[in-house]
Amino acid sequence: MASLIVSAQRVQVDKSTVNVGKTGFEVPVTATFELKNRSGRHLTVTSVKPDCGCTKVEYPKKSVGGGETFKISLTYDARMLGHFRKQAAVYVRGEKKPVWLTMEGVVLEDWKDYSRMYPYKFGNILADVDNAEFDDVNKGDHPEAVINIINNGTETVVPNMLHLPPYLTAFAMPEKLEPGKTGKLTLTLNSQHLNSFGLTQTTIYLAEQLSDKVSSETEFPVSVVLLPNATLFEGKNKQYAPRLEYSTDSIALGMVGKRNVKKGVITLANKGRVPLKISSLQMFTKGMKVTLDKSELQPGESTKLKVVIDRDQVLKARQRPRVLMITNDPDHSKVVIKVSVK
Repeated sequence: MASLIVSAQRVQVDKSTVNVGKTGFEVPVTATFELKNRSGRHLTVTSVKPDCGCTKVEYPKKSVGGGETFKISLTYDARMLGHFRKQAAVYVRGEKKPVWLTMEGVVLEDWKDYSRMYPYKFGNILADVDNAEFDDVNKGDHPEAVINIINNGTETVVPNMLHLPPYLTAFAMPEKLEPGKTGKLTLTLNSQHLNSFGLTQTTIYLAEQLSDKVSSETEFPVSVVLLPNATLFEGKNKQYAPRLEYSTDSIALGMVGKRNVKKGVITLANKGRVPLKISSLQMFTKGMKVTLDKSELQPGESTKLKVVIDRDQVLKARQRPRVLMITNDPDHSKVVIKVSVK
């Protein structure tokens, strides 16, 4: 974490200066800063003072526990054309020196709002999606995912995908993107380079230049589901195949009292003539845990699949919360259990 540390390392700022890019005249724009209480004691923000009345602030009014992160936002009213640089001083109880936060950008008279068509921000690049999913891939396939982008900054960018694993390639059209212009980034999957069936996940980064450093702001998750070969029970042999039955393909986990950890149970059964094998059991998002009493079921046997989630972590995830099973049932080689969170 690139950071600014003050007050004997009590407060850490992930990024003390945020460039919000372009906005229109009298179209308010907000910069959000992430901070962390590095001490082992509670910390209280007593006030946040902007350098002018044109900037509104939001900050936690309750104390922040040791090791916890918190957010402060600055909103500029954009009532003057041209470049702007606004600062705010964050005062913490018991500390003499404030933490300084800075937001900068530019207000344009003829600005266009691209937030509906390109809702995801990666620095000065806006995109129409914030992750890529390659579902139902067979060995040898080469599917593509296209990301539509626009340069929302004031300088030319060279869009790139950084930290690509061997099974992904990417190219941009055009290679250089002028301010206000649109383009495309194409991700191509080479399934021959995948080592195992089931779910493979990685995080790449959408950058403005090849020299950019990676950060949480530019993360772009990618997931791939590689299907096993289901030809073993083709034709007459299919009558001897295992047959999976499950009580539901979706579960809704809501609040129970004040506890943040929620549980759900799904019943799995083998209605076939030979053993059913569950070779892979994986989650698409962080904050989820699954347990299975048995991974191999004899004909007529059943078992319980238990899903446990941390509600806060799951709600922060970019990808939809799901559980993936890979089995040797030719009709259910891939089973996806959808998880909704209330």
